[in-house]
Amino acid sequence: MAALTLEDLSEKMRKIDFCMLSTREGDGAISTRPMSNNGDVEYDGDSWFFSFENTRKVAAISRDSRVSLSLSGAPSLLGKPGIFVAIDGEASIIKSKAEFEKHWVTDLERWFADGIDTPGLVLIKVHAGRIEYWDGEENEVIAVD
Repeated sequence: MAALTLEDLSEKMRKIDFCMLSTREGDGAISTRPMSNNGDVEYDGDSWFFSFENTRKVAAISRDSRVSLSLSGAPSLLGKPGIFVAIDGEASIIKSKAEFEKHWVTDLERWFADGIDTPGLVLIKVHAGRIEYWDGEENEVIAVD
């Protein structure tokens, strides 16, 4: 079977709502928490997450921008495991309302009642440097520019 392209992989990742975001704490410990990407995954290797600015994850990213994401797709109707994806990337914290508008979906109002005007709202952009995936018998690494 041919390896997935970044475009193919992005399409599969878009169907997985929740992933785990791992950051490094000030004491060196790794901290991991669930995040929703709201299907906002781009072909260039970018994933986007909304958060409040005053959180441990934003503080950790401000200290060390290297992060990882892990995703797993749902099993198939026949019980075959879904795709597994591990991403090593660089995170940045964005405070631009213009960028918020580009990535906002109404489902986010569940957590951010005032929409893009929610006080303390930030956008976390994770740009993948390396993506490894396992899909059935296939295991490949994609280097992202």
